Amino acid sequence: MSRALEGLTVVDLATFVAAPFCATLLGEFGAEVIKVEQPGRGDELRRLGTPAREGLSLWWLAESRNKKSITCDLRKPEGQALIRRLLGETDIAAENFRPGTLERWNLGWDELHAANRGLIMVRISAFGQTGPYRERPGFGRIAGAMSGVSYLSGYPDRPPVTPGTPTIPDYLAGALGALGALVALQHRHRSGEGQVVDVGLYEPMLRMLDEMIPAYAATGHIRERIGSGTEYVVPHNHYRARDGRWIAIACTNDRMFERLVVNAIGAPNLLAEFPSMRERLRRRDEVDAVVQGWVGSHDARGALEKLDAAEVPCGMVNSVRELFEDPQVRARENIVTFPNPLGGMLAMAGIVPKLSLTPGRVESVGPVEPGAHNEEVYCGRLGLGRDDLAALRAKGVV
Repeated sequence: MSRALEGLTVVDLATFVAAPFCATLLGEFGAEVIKVEQPGRGDELRRLGTPAREGLSLWWLAESRNKKSITCDLRKPEGQALIRRLLGETDIAAENFRPGTLERWNLGWDELHAANRGLIMVRISAFGQTGPYRERPGFGRIAGAMSGVSYLSGYPDRPPVTPGTPTIPDYLAGALGALGALVALQHRHRSGEGQVVDVGLYEPMLRMLDEMIPAYAATGHIRERIGSGTEYVVPHNHYRARDGRWIAIACTNDRMFERLVVNAIGAPNLLAEFPSMRERLRRRDEVDAVVQGWVGSHDARGALEKLDAAEVPCGMVNSVRELFEDPQVRARENIVTFPNPLGGMLAMAGIVPKLSLTPGRVESVGPVEPGAHNEEVYCGRLGLGRDDLAALRAKGVV
């Protein structure tokens, strides 16, 4: 079965998570992805997180799937010349250096675009290519803080926390970078012209703040931390069951609240006591206490069965162990396994989204050795001889 992005070439010039994830997404749907790594050392993600062996992490093997690895020192003129040749016949390039870095390496957009009018370059940096912060370094934690999301996360009497993992901004930036690349590709189909896709690491998180920005602009209201609750609806929280497990309940309107109190809890009198969302918000603690009291009198599975029967939106608050046990996660293949070149099987997150005609797939895990595909790319694609490649290797260029 053909895949939607077959025939596209993507060069991943980046490191760590954000822009590499953009390239990974494109590779899952058929693009050929060439990962450029530092000679000898390789990408920094190889050493981040849980090791599969010394100097090689499980994270790298999972997130660099479907990629070919070449090595090239972008600081050396000969390395820059090689990458310019490679990008001359590339559809999409992804990078996440500080703005100005590629320009100092003679690999800036103006030069690359002049040589390849159709090139699309996804540039993900901490703060974007413009603005007073453009040259600052940053990672996901900084993006969460800058975006306003960390300020909202946690409890009012405690410090702000990073929501989820610190890499969520990286993954979101990579996903929106991939979207931008596909939008730019559609424009190129019409015009023949490539363009820059510019994403600041904090911007996707800021974009997902629901009504917070227009509400502040209109009213001056500053949303504060309220723990696991939701400011504009209640009950919409996590509740602890009798067996110690947590479940999530989300009642976003009066109809759902009625289902909860009448069909699940069996207390129709609560409709008169809390007749509207405005009243429930005013008495948030009382509403949450009622729901917590009911959930706390059941084991989690029993509570979920009653909530499901009442068609109340609900779900288990899963640990990673419970993700592996969840029948929905299994049925949707949200966790897949692939042979690990070091032995055994490697589990990783599955393909999202699911396409009915041209689905994505995992064809290989991250290359074990940096430069594993040097000969294939440099000799096969660029036409270098093996002696040329050996000479570049001896100079530390590749």
